Amino acid sequence: MNDTYAALLKAIKQYGSTEDDIVSSCMRLKKDQVSEHVVIAPWWEPDIFGWSGELLSGNERASIKVWRISLDGRDITYVKSGIGAPVLMDVVLALGLTRCKRMIFVGSVGALDEKIGIGDIMIPEYSICGTGANAFLSQGPVDPSSCFFQKYHPNSVLNEILLSKTHTICDQHAVQYHIGRTFSIDTVFAQFAHIDEMLSSGVNCIEMETAAAFQAAEIAGKSLCALFSVSDNTLTNKSLISGRSEAEMNYRRLVRHDVFPLIISEVFADGEITRTVVK
Repeated sequence: MNDTYAALLKAIKQYGSTEDDIVSSCMRLKKDQVSEHVVIAPWWEPDIFGWSGELLSGNERASIKVWRISLDGRDITYVKSGIGAPVLMDVVLALGLTRCKRMIFVGSVGALDEKIGIGDIMIPEYSICGTGANAFLSQGPVDPSSCFFQKYHPNSVLNEILLSKTHTICDQHAVQYHIGRTFSIDTVFAQFAHIDEMLSSGVNCIEMETAAAFQAAEIAGKSLCALFSVSDNTLTNKSLISGRSEAEMNYRRLVRHDVFPLIISEVFADGEITRTVVK
């Protein structure tokens, strides 16, 4: 077990909580209810992919919901975590206590490159940290300087599987995909004042969770990769606030509904990961 993860768990247990308590607090279910394959989404629910399943926890108004989904004969756990690095990070850390082996993060990303279209697929090779949650993934004093502007990576083995499957499926469906260099940030409103600063670091997209998720997964000893749908492009004046056409949004919905499920299913169907490599 990773030393930092062990220290974080020890600290929680010191104040009277069990491992079941931790999983229940973060996901509202028992740890033995989690399958080996997990999809984590900050906001999307399974019906966005045309999926239905058994709701294991949560209700219509809950910010955290968990479903059991049967995907091509394979049980997967689908977690809607809520938006932002803190809640996503807590879910990933809690999954470290379960039998989960593979996690695919699915969500939206904003493009910072004029050649990237609304609705295209993006797979990040790394995420640069601009989120405060990462500073707490340590055994010592909280030190934001230790993580801000640091790069965090997906599991390299799982990410190669994701890239391979995405390349094949996107080619079959005439869908564009891109390799992402992501900046993770805590704000939508205030991000626009810092776009030039982010671009100077070499990124081509922006979102809110994966720097924390990648670091948390590494600490928890789990394999995690990310599959994004491009929701906006600041550089072409097609932001989350304004500028996107109905045709672009319809294309995005089509790709998300028809192509994402194929990619996710193929990644989970691939042979077991026999080694864990983290860059």
